[in-house]
Amino acid sequence: MNKSMLSVLEIIKKTTDFFASKGVESPRLNAELVIGHALGLKRMQLYLQFERLLAEAELEKIRPLVRRRALREPLQYILGETEWYGLKLKTDKRALIPRPETELLMEFAVKAAKDAGAAGTPVTRILDLGTGTGAIALALAKEFPEAKVFAVDASEEALALATENAMALGLTERVTFLKSDWFSAVPEPKDVTERFGLIVSNPPYLTEAEVAEAEPEVRAFEPVSALIAADAGAADLRRIIAGAPRFMAEGGVLALETGIAQHAELVAACGAAGFARSESKQDLTGRDRFVMAWR
Repeated sequence: MNKSMLSVLEIIKKTTDFFASKGVESPRLNAELVIGHALGLKRMQLYLQFERLLAEAELEKIRPLVRRRALREPLQYILGETEWYGLKLKTDKRALIPRPETELLMEFAVKAAKDAGAAGTPVTRILDLGTGTGAIALALAKEFPEAKVFAVDASEEALALATENAMALGLTERVTFLKSDWFSAVPEPKDVTERFGLIVSNPPYLTEAEVAEAEPEVRAFEPVSALIAADAGAADLRRIIAGAPRFMAEGGVLALETGIAQHAELVAACGAAGFARSESKQDLTGRDRFVMAWR
């Protein structure tokens, strides 16, 4: 058999071995997803065609994608999309890939906002700081159809990607995107109706040393500006905590994703900023990962 007449299964096995040799996590799954994407097939369709022989033209589609993944480019950038909190989002190098753990931030934020509504102060305005792909803002727009959602980012490239995702999800009328370095370009509230009942952020919170130790997918491909913050990773979190109260409604909630070693400092910062109360929330591994604060 010549090299142009390998079967689908043979190519999957060869790619799996190649990925494993390059340190790619879950090499078989990655091989199936990359090959399926190149051939325009879902995984189940791929399984039904294991014995099919591949033409050279099909192998030519597969090879460049396999090379990219072997260089440890994130799978989500190669596939061009990811599933997150029930949304299909376009992903590329313009913004950080939405993480599964950030879905837990969403759950905490949604519950806090719904609790506020049940207590008589419905959340009608929401702010997502550092929106990236738009994941949090768009998911919140889906969760709270009566609310106005504002999403800011300092990166014009990220905002362009977020806008593309809003268009794909039919949410451009619901979400306003704004170029802003945190609160710098967010309009000052003129009255209580312009205050936010919920402010959510997954800002940069890693140190340069932490990123240097991260997997190549993170340190070599994702935007560094979305990962690293000064002052042991806490600089942006502190700016958000200090700036948030003047934009928030009475009883409003601030929900943040953070580094695991920053919580004593951040909870103290919430007190200094005038929040009525704040608390740490744990991730699925039991580590302090989120800070919630109420005005």
